[in-house]
Amino acid sequence: MADSTDRALAEIDETVPHSARIWNYWLGGKDHYDVDRQVGDGIARANPGIVTTARAQRAFLCRAVRHLATEAGVRQFLDIGTGLPTVDNTHEVAQRAAPSSRIVYVDHDPLVLTHARALLTSTPEGVTQYIQADLRDPAAILRGAAGTLDLSEPVALILLGVVAHITDESAYEIVGTLLDGLPSGSHLVFSDSAEVVNPQAVRDMVRQWNRTSDNPRVNRTREQIAGFFDGLELLEPGLVSVSRWRPEALPFGEPDEVDNLGGVARKP
Repeated sequence: MADSTDRALAEIDETVPHSARIWNYWLGGKDHYDVDRQVGDGIARANPGIVTTARAQRAFLCRAVRHLATEAGVRQFLDIGTGLPTVDNTHEVAQRAAPSSRIVYVDHDPLVLTHARALLTSTPEGVTQYIQADLRDPAAILRGAAGTLDLSEPVALILLGVVAHITDESAYEIVGTLLDGLPSGSHLVFSDSAEVVNPQAVRDMVRQWNRTSDNPRVNRTREQIAGFFDGLELLEPGLVSVSRWRPEALPFGEPDEVDNLGGVARKP
């Protein structure tokens, strides 16, 4: 593994912006370069709310995983589009609540998986595994995940901000194929950007992102995002701004909405 890690690190081009490193920068991580910060700052100028949105999405992940591990009894998590490790990654939240939890991270980017293997370690009671696969090949993801997860038992499928990179209608078939491979009692944790609070800023952000990134993305409407939950049982409060999905108790009422909609749903 050391040889493959060394090769991947040797191939990093510090002069080309990288979408995972930009997101890591917004989240307050350490794995980014000057070019990523420059592009990240440019995108933030187009959409000043992006940093708040990125962090709200991470907080949504934490609350959703904690709920599934503590209240729904889920012990298996399939996190696709892992991104670079920061704080409160899926396995950390799940295994704090249930140390025996088993987590499979999936990303198509060897840079991401190199960092994940180096930094993300499991509890002794649980398992944390990583597979390199593309969201566009859901069958390969399920085959790879089956080496670690028991796909006859409930799994939490986590898709946060990644399906926006499938810019056509095939996104629904891809998510459907993944869910078809999971049993009753499984859950979908899903969120993506949407033009709800500052529509023009979000449109400008996507244009800026697509000009500077090698991984284009698209915004979807509330109705389009809701389509990913068809046939599932949405948990309360439904499809909402991720900042408002079961937020922690606040002294001044509900948190502000962000341009990112999410929800958690159970497969019947």
